[in-house]
Amino acid sequence: MKKFGFLALLLLLLVLVHPGTGYAGSAETHINLDGNDLKISKEAQVQIVNGSVMVPLRLVTEQLGYTVKWDNVTKTATIEQKGTTLKLIVNNAMAEASGKQVKLDNPPFLSGNTTLVPLRFVGEQTGTTVGWDNVTKTVYLTSPVPEIGGSEPEITLPDTSVTAPSDNGSNGNTTTDGNTSTAAVTNLSFIDNKLIIAMNGSVTPNVFTMTDKDRIVVDLPNTSFGDSFHQNLSVGKNQSGQLTITEYPNVSTIRYSLFSSSPSTIRIVIDLNSANNYSVTNANDGLIIVDLNGTSTTPPATTVPEVPVTTPPPSTGNTDKKIIVIDAGHGGKDPGTGSNRKEKDFTLPTALKIAELLKKEPNIEVVLTRSDDTYPTLQDRSNLANKVKADLFISVHANSIPVGSKSNPSGTETYYTRKDSLLFAQTVHKYLTVATGLQDRGVRQANYHVTRETKMPAILLECGYLSNTKDEALLFTVDVQNRIAEAVVLGIKEYLGR
Repeated sequence: MKKFGFLALLLLLLVLVHPGTGYAGSAETHINLDGNDLKISKEAQVQIVNGSVMVPLRLVTEQLGYTVKWDNVTKTATIEQKGTTLKLIVNNAMAEASGKQVKLDNPPFLSGNTTLVPLRFVGEQTGTTVGWDNVTKTVYLTSPVPEIGGSEPEITLPDTSVTAPSDNGSNGNTTTDGNTSTAAVTNLSFIDNKLIIAMNGSVTPNVFTMTDKDRIVVDLPNTSFGDSFHQNLSVGKNQSGQLTITEYPNVSTIRYSLFSSSPSTIRIVIDLNSANNYSVTNANDGLIIVDLNGTSTTPPATTVPEVPVTTPPPSTGNTDKKIIVIDAGHGGKDPGTGSNRKEKDFTLPTALKIAELLKKEPNIEVVLTRSDDTYPTLQDRSNLANKVKADLFISVHANSIPVGSKSNPSGTETYYTRKDSLLFAQTVHKYLTVATGLQDRGVRQANYHVTRETKMPAILLECGYLSNTKDEALLFTVDVQNRIAEAVVLGIKEYLGR
């Protein structure tokens, strides 16, 4: 797989050199590597050739740690890393991978001085997770992580932490070696000094510490990696991977792996720089939180302690009761997007769930733009928020792409218009992506009426894509709607400093 991935990168560089037939260009395209946008020149723009996404070879491969050599006489690009050598020749559909010939979907070509090669081969040859968003014209790359399988043979799984898997079907979760798991990990993140594990299904985690090397270990019995986990994070060939942590001085890495296949058990390890107290929250609501902010000793894994808030409150005007406007997008004569199911039938129940949770907060007053299947205009929604002098405004939506489009995006996005809404958008978004378990498509700026004409921090949530059958199925489950509501409330409370 690594040899093929390496070859793909080389092919990508060569394709950029020469425009091929069937080219569909874009005035501006984007390449995002591990969440960071790469700077690309005008001649190195991503191109579509005969249905294949073609990317600049040198730019991408060098960012992934490869060396690229170019022979201008033979028009040959040679890519090398750790003993693996790939060779691509401009306008030649055959490439060489460590001495073996491999046929390419499209031959590399030159665009100015830039060699372009197919995106798909980049992923295959380097182990990089790749994706293309045809709406925003963005290539998404997630670089492979060091594999951790077998790195901890000294840790044995306690007998009390594992029970035999029940024979009740797969519940749509991944199975390993014929063993059925009853739960699946869908996403993993480390935010505000908390490990947040998104789950489908209920599980009782076994959490313990290793004192020889300061570590917190989370074992999830009868659990596998869900399909959406592979979309969000890199999993190596030995079913392992890691997150590199940079903003928290006492945590170096978060490692995850399929620790056991019989029964299927996921192990997550927090590598610490020194011993750290922690608490665990598991309400069987789809989120398991290991909080490193507390000072108490570790409670049992099924207790639900209060999650502390670490972000200082911003100044939002009213120092007593805060007014939050929740807007269920579309409604009535405006069904919103969707083909099988309508957007308005997702936004209203989700908005109502957010409102019910906020009503339990003593210092928050909730105002709904609609509470039934009616259609307030965009002006009605923004005017209402301004009239009640709201402190925050949230509009709930689901996204879609036009029928017949060749792309099939999946994931969660949060939009804002004015700069004073950016922090609010970022705060809610980090909880929202964990709650949905879908690909994190980022916080984006857009000129929407309800986020532009409101006078308070205002955001619009695109929780998933109804044009994607997987996203659609998830968004119309009560469980996911409840998790979205809880995530939005957590984001609001953190932003308000509560």
